[in-house]
Amino acid sequence: MKDIKKYQGVIPAFYACYDAEGNISTEGVKALTRHLIAKGVKGVYVGGSSGECIYQHVEERKTVLEAVMSEAKGKITVIAHVGCNNTADSMELARHAESVGVDAIASIPPIYFHLPEYAIAKYWNAMSAAAPHTDFVIYNIPQLAGTALTMSLLKEMLKNPNVVAVKNSSMPTQDIQMFKDAGIAARGAGTRMCEVAESEGYSNDICAYARVSLAYAKLKSCPEQDVAMPDVLLCCSNICSCMIKWYENLARELNIPMILLDIPFNPDYEVSDAEVAYVTGQFWDAVKQLEEITGKKWSDEKFKEVTGFSCRSSRAWLGAPTPATIPSMISPCSHPSVTPAAPSTCPLPSTASTC
Repeated sequence: MKDIKKYQGVIPAFYACYDAEGNISTEGVKALTRHLIAKGVKGVYVGGSSGECIYQHVEERKTVLEAVMSEAKGKITVIAHVGCNNTADSMELARHAESVGVDAIASIPPIYFHLPEYAIAKYWNAMSAAAPHTDFVIYNIPQLAGTALTMSLLKEMLKNPNVVAVKNSSMPTQDIQMFKDAGIAARGAGTRMCEVAESEGYSNDICAYARVSLAYAKLKSCPEQDVAMPDVLLCCSNICSCMIKWYENLARELNIPMILLDIPFNPDYEVSDAEVAYVTGQFWDAVKQLEEITGKKWSDEKFKEVTGFSCRSSRAWLGAPTPATIPSMISPCSHPSVTPAAPSTCPLPSTASTC
């Protein structure tokens, strides 16, 4: 069985670092790596969206990874995103990543053309074959890649024993739980885990993903695949009742807190100020609960900083089809304290706005 403990914890996306001329700053990369290690992160995810991989050629991406590994090897987990616009370059980066000793490689699906699932699987498996002794992580980001990870594609990919995780950036948070449970089922334990849940009184009419999850929470282990359990659950009321009850029972079984956001159904296009205020109140109530659970206070400045990073990354992706816009999106990074691009354009949640 694969050791997944090295992937359990905070693993931030690694930001691109450039010098004043727009070239890769190896010193900036090393400084950011040391900064993150000092902060106590579990690992880093190198060369993904925040790393501006779509703008960098193969040699630049190798340079970044080598600089990271010079500081991080043996200290923290390193996952290298190796996906490119063509399979050959992706395989080259995969071979290189394995040669420098990363813990895992990862990739988005092919972009631009909407390919059938068998072609996506072939693309991913080609990379994995180029790094046969390295774990593989599927990167699911459908809103930008244009292709979503389906349960059937995940089941196909789990035939590859090197596949250990999904880096999930899709909008529905319940996708994370479903991918975890699908992993158990795809490796042959689905029926047995469902039977365990049913022996505990859960109906065989409820979602199989819920039954597998609840069974795992009861048993705390599964020979086919271990799954990390949550420390806190966050759910909202605008999804199915089965999902809410699933999370409520999971919270009870694991003896962990659950925060439920009440998002009322709205049949109209118009949203009143009262409705905005109500939903905003739900989020601030969740913030207060999280402060009590974690012992950490909410920070407007930290929120602005993180939102600024997200906005910068989103703008970069949105501008990807227009090469002429690329230079304006690349900001120098010569110090670990990366400066976000115009965070003031990203309002706090009390305004109910989006970036």
